[in-house]
Amino acid sequence: MIYYKQVVNHRVSSTLLEEFKMQVENFFKLPYEDKKKLWQKPDNHEGFGQLFVVSEEQKLDWSDMFYVTTLPLYLRMNDLFDKLPPNLRETLETYCSEVKKLASEILGHMAKGLKMDAEEMKELFSDGVQSIRMNYYPPCPEPDKAIGFSPHSDADALTILFQLSDTEGLEIRKEGRWIPVKPLPNAFVVNVGDITEIISNGVYRSVEHRAKVNSAKERLSVATFYSSNLDSVLGPAPSLLGKHNPAIFRSVPTEKYFKDFFSQKLNGKSYLECLRIADG
Repeated sequence: MIYYKQVVNHRVSSTLLEEFKMQVENFFKLPYEDKKKLWQKPDNHEGFGQLFVVSEEQKLDWSDMFYVTTLPLYLRMNDLFDKLPPNLRETLETYCSEVKKLASEILGHMAKGLKMDAEEMKELFSDGVQSIRMNYYPPCPEPDKAIGFSPHSDADALTILFQLSDTEGLEIRKEGRWIPVKPLPNAFVVNVGDITEIISNGVYRSVEHRAKVNSAKERLSVATFYSSNLDSVLGPAPSLLGKHNPAIFRSVPTEKYFKDFFSQKLNGKSYLECLRIADG
């Protein structure tokens, strides 16, 4: 069973990663007044702020986050993107391009593993949606009473996580237990998301994960989410289905899939289960 991988020898230069790391660290050190210019707007989750806030009574995650759509260009909020510090914006452009290449290569290998029609995979991701969430988890005085990021699986196809320090915090659920992920220097943690589980008709399972906080150390990470084309229909790949392998997930427009995902509170893999076809 594949849950996550740490990818090394990925051809993303260490020089770029070090520069990006420095720019992200400086970004979270911006004065509050500068961050306010990049704040989320009503009915939009891009910018500084929390995600998945559906109630004034719910407990928020112990973290500071910045979320932005980077690709394709027509989906980018230029008024937000253009307000980023120039050095960060320039480095982010290069980083996005390199991570897209890596995601495309990994998805290609996964398609081969499934014996899936290669053109089918290419068409699904030819203009794939890429977004980035930068995360800052400050030291927490009572870490046992807080969570950095609530348990969930990602709605995307692949999540490529760059951990900026050696502070542990990411955990994955495996056979009912939470397993810590020890970050390797300049490696990417690659998680399978719900879209891949749907396309593969359950062969590749999305990984449920969470972020814990530390009482003494801060932790920073950058998650890049890579998804199928927004104008596509999401469902099990037709080339994988047959008499002995019926679809186990419903097909839905990808745009509706994302709207529904972001409209609810994170709760494990509950959203994916809503798309599962009931037996019998």
